[in-house]
Amino acid sequence: MAETLLKEQQLKDQFDNLERHTQWGIDFVEKYTKFVKERSEIETNYAKQIRNLSKKYQPKKNSREEEESKYSFCRAFLSTLNELNDYAGQHEVIGENLMSQIIAELSRYLQELKTERKSHFNDGRKAQQHIESSWKQLELYKRRFEKECKEADRAQQHFEKMDADINVTKADVEKARQQAQMRHQMAADSKGDYSAYLQKFNQEQNEHYYTVIPNIFQKIQDMEEKRIDRIGVCMKTFADVDRKVLPIVGQCLDGMTKAAESIEPKTDSKQVVESYKSGFEPPGDVEFEDYGQAMKRTMSNTSLSNSRELKEKPGGKSKGKLWPFIKNKNKSPKQHKEPLSHRLNDFMASKPKMHCLRSLRRGGSGPEDFSHLPPEQRRKKLQGKIDDLNKDIQKEMDQRDALAKMKDVYVKNPQMGDPASVDPRLAEIEQNIEKLQFEVQKFEGWLAEVEERMPSKSDTHRRSGLFETQNNTVVSNNCAQDRESPDGSYTEEQNSETQVKATVNPPPTSSTPEFDDEFDDEETLPTIGTCKALYPFEGHNEGTIAVMEGELLYVIEEDKGDGWTRVRRNEDEEGYVPTSYVEVFLETNAKGAMTYI
Repeated sequence: MAETLLKEQQLKDQFDNLERHTQWGIDFVEKYTKFVKERSEIETNYAKQIRNLSKKYQPKKNSREEEESKYSFCRAFLSTLNELNDYAGQHEVIGENLMSQIIAELSRYLQELKTERKSHFNDGRKAQQHIESSWKQLELYKRRFEKECKEADRAQQHFEKMDADINVTKADVEKARQQAQMRHQMAADSKGDYSAYLQKFNQEQNEHYYTVIPNIFQKIQDMEEKRIDRIGVCMKTFADVDRKVLPIVGQCLDGMTKAAESIEPKTDSKQVVESYKSGFEPPGDVEFEDYGQAMKRTMSNTSLSNSRELKEKPGGKSKGKLWPFIKNKNKSPKQHKEPLSHRLNDFMASKPKMHCLRSLRRGGSGPEDFSHLPPEQRRKKLQGKIDDLNKDIQKEMDQRDALAKMKDVYVKNPQMGDPASVDPRLAEIEQNIEKLQFEVQKFEGWLAEVEERMPSKSDTHRRSGLFETQNNTVVSNNCAQDRESPDGSYTEEQNSETQVKATVNPPPTSSTPEFDDEFDDEETLPTIGTCKALYPFEGHNEGTIAVMEGELLYVIEEDKGDGWTRVRRNEDEEGYVPTSYVEVFLETNAKGAMTYI
């Protein structure tokens, strides 16, 4: 009996240990599920950040995008952004697969595991309660049998004592004998009951320890092994989810590498040359002259300079300008020995110009015939416009042909529709085609004019001496919008054309009425004061200059009521800044020292 009690206690202890261990296993599954969930969130957030990064640096939908698409490095960067976007998509796939293949599965399995564990331990507790109850019942049968045996012994001793006593009547002896027999019978019955229940208990105990409990333990063991195996499968899936996207990620990286290898520096540099090639003929050679005579520059009538050369008079200044070299504003016409390469460098560094500072401030665009552009750029713009118009004409003609076919079908099959219903649309299309054709003719005329004026390489030297016999040239321009801005913007012609007139005797005055204050002077303007920048100004527009807060500059031209002051930083840097951005300190005799064109 003591051994049975010891086994029961040990078994109870084992159940407690198993219960703690299986609960720890469930806690581990929950912890791993939480780990995978956090990894999935990291992948999703990373993919979102990568997508936002790719979207942020995508080119904007404007004309600048067309310019950038010409260059191989810009196209390579765009391809890299697209591949990066696909790369982000693979990380989204990782996050989604982790959620569906691991987290959802583990969450469902956890519920099943908790239910199964609860069932097994309930069965174990029931088995323990049943064997304990049987044990208690056996103890009751045992105590009753022991009690009946003791009662039977006492009844037998009493009967023997009564039978030996001669003073006791025969009836009393008989009564004592019957009582002893009854007690013996009851003890025998108790013995039988005890023996039968003991046999039953031993059978139940054997089944409990060799069948019921081992089965429960086996189920718990199987449950635990299944849990461990499921964790292993999930860990393998955790790695496989990444491995499955590696080929696509590799393709994205290969795409980035291919985009980088597609960059062609020479092609891009040629694109820059084609974009900014002006088509103007370089200035002619400077002829040798005597010291006492004014320097003359030979040029062709299509020369980029279209300059006017005036002899200096005692009371005036020469205000001529050679366009591609206007960036060098600090050189006077007498300093004609500056190397041509320096001036060409300045020209190549310059940006496309607008008509004048006024129109630039208003934010206006150039004229319809692109006369504000150099010849080569103007030719390209006109040709592009003609191509676009021809495409529009082709679209309209395709629509006209389709409607004509529809009308023929209606004529042959009146039940399908009224042929007259198509006429208004056909008339509208015809009008559109006529308008577009008129536009094409207009632009083709401008294009032919530009091509006639553009020099060919074979005439370069022949045209260089075209004006050798002329003493001067006067530039006449009747359009205020086509005047030069303070940054030296070039205007090719009066109302889309500049008229160059050769005169034998130039006017004696130092300036011409066709020019106003918005023209630059080749000679360095004198300093009339200083100014201090109150605020930073970026100076993105042409003719302006960027300044920093607190910077000190020289003032070379006052505000004339348009809100702009002309300043100089050094001999090569000058431009306009908003008057409200600077504090001006003019010299006492500044106004008398200024000379305006």
